Amino acid sequence: MAVSRLNIAVLGASGYIGADLVRLAIGHPFVRIVALAGDSRAGQAMAESFPHLGFYDLPPIMRAEEVDWAGIDAAFGCLPHGASENVLSALPGNVRIIDHSADFRFRDPAIYAETYQRAHSRPDLLADAVYGLSEWARPALRKSPRIIACPGCYPTATLLALLPGMIAGLILPEDLIIDAKSGVSGAGRWVKEANLFAEIGESAHAYGVGTHRHAPEIEQELALATGSPVRINFTPHLLPMSRGEIVTCHVRLAPGVGADDLRAAIGDRYRDEPFVHLAPPGLSPATRHVRGSNHCLINVFPDRIAGRAIVIAVIDNLVKGSAGQAIQNLNLAMGWEETSGLGQVPLFP
Repeated sequence: MAVSRLNIAVLGASGYIGADLVRLAIGHPFVRIVALAGDSRAGQAMAESFPHLGFYDLPPIMRAEEVDWAGIDAAFGCLPHGASENVLSALPGNVRIIDHSADFRFRDPAIYAETYQRAHSRPDLLADAVYGLSEWARPALRKSPRIIACPGCYPTATLLALLPGMIAGLILPEDLIIDAKSGVSGAGRWVKEANLFAEIGESAHAYGVGTHRHAPEIEQELALATGSPVRINFTPHLLPMSRGEIVTCHVRLAPGVGADDLRAAIGDRYRDEPFVHLAPPGLSPATRHVRGSNHCLINVFPDRIAGRAIVIAVIDNLVKGSAGQAIQNLNLAMGWEETSGLGQVPLFP
């Protein structure tokens, strides 16, 4: 029996997130890729930009303004912040938007303007967007919103690690330290001296120190979940690997709470989740445990400092941190099986 498919367009298909979204969508039973846009590679076949996708019948890459939206049901925006709000807000009202930029993540346009140093051109749309941290946004996603704002990769891993303990009152909201590390693909597919192999190979460095734009996003979601303001100390690092992300969260526990209590709470919250898992006791999550998959692996360790614990979470920044979570969100919004198109087993070695 033929399966009715949703027609999708991928904007920003010439970047790493766009390419991984295409890779996952090719294997999705309910979607059909009908348009690919990427201004820097317009006129090229997808195989010219990404030879690993050359085995599949894909439309050519075109400019975003050349896309014929007649018959297209959903658009995945894999565009930089600033570009998304302008391009996606101009789409026909019947086209569902699943966005990877920060343009629809913030509830308050003033915080967006402060974080990204530019005023939001469509603040009227922010109230209609659902912040798509899949495991925590199911009720809102199942209402089939038109705009789904996919979280950043660092916020995804951090929030999945911290929300169970924060909501349960096991983690105190002050003195939260997040030491985050990501593969080079997190910096995007554009030529930058700091990302050249000779610069990044056999090296690691912190960036956005004290100023990274994902910190306000994380604070927003933790504050909304707990009902009180939250401030974090967040420092990201770039590692000499293509993909993968690890966040090490140093937290202060509430009086009388131990690391085992926090571990049990995380295990209870994610027990029936298809993609978020508590690691066996003592196993330190590694990026290789989830590489190429939509999974997140978390574990908790007691700190040598009394009253503190260390929560570690790993994801693939391009899958659970980006393209995979976007497809998971579409699945929820459409009422499909949540795991559709996301059955990839982690790659090893």
